[in-house]
Amino acid sequence: MSPGRSRLLLAVGVAYLAALAAALAAGLALPGRHPLLVTAAADVAATLVVFAASVRHDNSSLYDPYWSVAPVPVVAFWLTLAPATARGALAAALVLAWAVRLTWNCMARWGSLADEDFRYREIRGKTGRWYWPASLFSIHLFPTAWVFLGLLPLFPALARPAAPLGWLDAAAFLVTAGAILLEALADLQLRRFVAARRDPAQRLETGLWAVWRHPNYLGEVLFWWGLWLFGLAADPAWWWTVIGPLAITALFTLVSIPWMDRRLAARHPGLRA
Repeated sequence: MSPGRSRLLLAVGVAYLAALAAALAAGLALPGRHPLLVTAAADVAATLVVFAASVRHDNSSLYDPYWSVAPVPVVAFWLTLAPATARGALAAALVLAWAVRLTWNCMARWGSLADEDFRYREIRGKTGRWYWPASLFSIHLFPTAWVFLGLLPLFPALARPAAPLGWLDAAAFLVTAGAILLEALADLQLRRFVAARRDPAQRLETGLWAVWRHPNYLGEVLFWWGLWLFGLAADPAWWWTVIGPLAITALFTLVSIPWMDRRLAARHPGLRA
């Protein structure tokens, strides 16, 4: 392992352990409050610690693993609030599988603390001396809010008495598990393509990437819709938590995909829109 890679893993490990400690402290400071309020406060506290690490290392990509890491302690906490159920165990297992795979994928392609996501570099260039306030809100706090909204449907499935398993749970499982598989296959195909290509201008247009331009993003969006189906199956009164998958769908369709398409168009001038 290179020294740069070792420093990266150390920095991420220290930052996320400190973030977990801050989250626990924030939660303990709110005894007797609604679990959703406790979770939200802990989530914000952890995000602020990761932001401090981003500033310390001058690299906002320190936040990138948070998207897939933060849901794990949230789900673990909500599981403690009610007796164990088959639905809760199934949903939690899928979240864990998604989190492990996505976090590994993120860390596997991150070489050192000198590497920062191209989108953050663009924001840095546009905001100048206001970069860190912009980073706090647009790169750190907003995604934390989006993920929290995406997790809301799981609250009735994990933390409240719920209806027995039914056909909607089967649909939730198929959508969520299928989304994880779609994302995993898309990332695997992309990783193999990047390792084998000779021309940096060459673009992946085989496998899943021949069917969808961004199959990995499609899998990510479907994952959050699958979680909403679990919540709907547990308690239809929580249908309003559809705001979570809707918000994440909007994030990808209005921000992430157009941003990536602009980057692809710059690298591949002949790319079909």
